[in-house]
Amino acid sequence: MTDLPLSLAASADDLEHRAGFDPGFLGVDVPMPGLTGDLPTMTLDYTHYSVLFRPDRRLAAVTAVDMDGAHLFQIDREGIPWALDPRLAPELQTGPAVYVRNDLDRGHLVRRASSCWGADLAEAEQGNVETFFYPNAAPQAALFNQGHKLWLGLEDYLEEHAATYDQKLVVLAGPVLDPADPPYRGVQIPLRFWKVVAFLQDGALAATGYLLDQSPLVSHEEAAAAEGPPPLGAYRTFQVPIASIATLTGVLLDQLTAVDQLHAPAAVATALPPAPGRTGPGWVELHALDDVRFAA
Repeated sequence: MTDLPLSLAASADDLEHRAGFDPGFLGVDVPMPGLTGDLPTMTLDYTHYSVLFRPDRRLAAVTAVDMDGAHLFQIDREGIPWALDPRLAPELQTGPAVYVRNDLDRGHLVRRASSCWGADLAEAEQGNVETFFYPNAAPQAALFNQGHKLWLGLEDYLEEHAATYDQKLVVLAGPVLDPADPPYRGVQIPLRFWKVVAFLQDGALAATGYLLDQSPLVSHEEAAAAEGPPPLGAYRTFQVPIASIATLTGVLLDQLTAVDQLHAPAAVATALPPAPGRTGPGWVELHALDDVRFAA
């Protein structure tokens, strides 16, 4: 065992042997989703999760993590640095240069605590540190407001539920990579993020979908004139039809759309999603966890 943090010590060869996301984890096959069209992508496997990476945007299009509630460990993050993935050229990654001298956060796409599980502590610790590779990060507003707390609280709720009931979850997540996202330091800053959670309910596959919007509450002219990083607004969290996420992102989510617990009418769920900062048909803004819907 090396004395260096595993996120720094792992070589490209080490990482090539990671199993990554397990499509059969739930006992029902839930494949890693692909994208519509022919955009260039590459798959990066880590402990407990995988990233479908878009080199053209220098960001993940999709992350997929298995979470085993029966084997979660409480592990802190102190002393773990973010690291470039040695399998990718540095210039293909949204690395440290994007985050210096500004108030942008490195937002985990696969949440650190979701990967802190395993047959023993060593596996859980490896899962913990390997969430700190830059392909698992995206620039997010540093604002910590009620919407942000709700987004994090949603993940806490899912993890606590999985731990309490020894439940397994599959969590798919990523930024909405809109071609109109504002540019900054050679990358485009996503304004929205999505999450789809899959689980077994009464032995059958079920899923729910969520969207986080950090669109700036300013005009396009004000945003274009701003110095420094693009202005980002207060977080707003929504439960949305999974079909809307698929349309918005180009991520293939047909299997989970069919078992969406929001039960939005097909005409609503497949309507063209709106521009950043605006809500779409069937979207439910969440102000508390009790607002999450599991029936029409």
